[in-house]
Amino acid sequence: MAADLKVMSARAVKAAVSTLAAQFSRAHGCAVTFDFAPVGTLESRLAAGERADVVILSRAVMASVAQSGLFAPDSVRELGSTPIGLAVRAGAHVPDISTPDAFKAVLLAADKIALSDPAIGGTAARYLPQLFARMDIAEAIEPRLVRCRGGGGEVAERVARGEAEVGMTFVSEMLPIAGVTIAGPLPAPYGRETGYCAAVCAQSSNAATGADLIAALADPTGDAVWRSAGFAR
Repeated sequence: MAADLKVMSARAVKAAVSTLAAQFSRAHGCAVTFDFAPVGTLESRLAAGERADVVILSRAVMASVAQSGLFAPDSVRELGSTPIGLAVRAGAHVPDISTPDAFKAVLLAADKIALSDPAIGGTAARYLPQLFARMDIAEAIEPRLVRCRGGGGEVAERVARGEAEVGMTFVSEMLPIAGVTIAGPLPAPYGRETGYCAAVCAQSSNAATGADLIAALADPTGDAVWRSAGFAR
């Protein structure tokens, strides 16, 4: 029987890795316990000395953290990437956001816009305020922003309940929420696709099992699970 594993993971990959890890657990007879949090939160906790057997982070943060020697050499594997998208309440008119002008018009017309609070440290939460400034609409839409501290799932839930007309975060975090429709990813050049990677912590006492789990998550046989969760492989 394989040793049980603790995984610190970005929330954006929750739907896919939970499904694949459950399959891994049944096949290998070990429990896999996940601690899901925004990437920025995980980065801070790792810097403070917290450890797990496996860590899943955005590609950029993984590369930064890896420089500290935290991960076992050659254990980093690519898992998939997901875009930031826009969602509306199920049954509502699905707006055209296929061009920069159309996307900007939707934001300027929206009564309430749900997004993750940058204070939680999520990748999309940090990016969107920068994008609004770049689009020169930050001041215009500021009074209508609904900042969610519960992450991408809460963003979609606010839209589903009618508390916001549109919501924006990673598509992978909105897809599992009933009551919303994804209008699409943000258009170029405003789109943001984020890749995620997994690695074994160098201090893990279950390194071999951790490497096996990562191999299962990265295996092409799981492509359909990743795609259904909003990821490209």
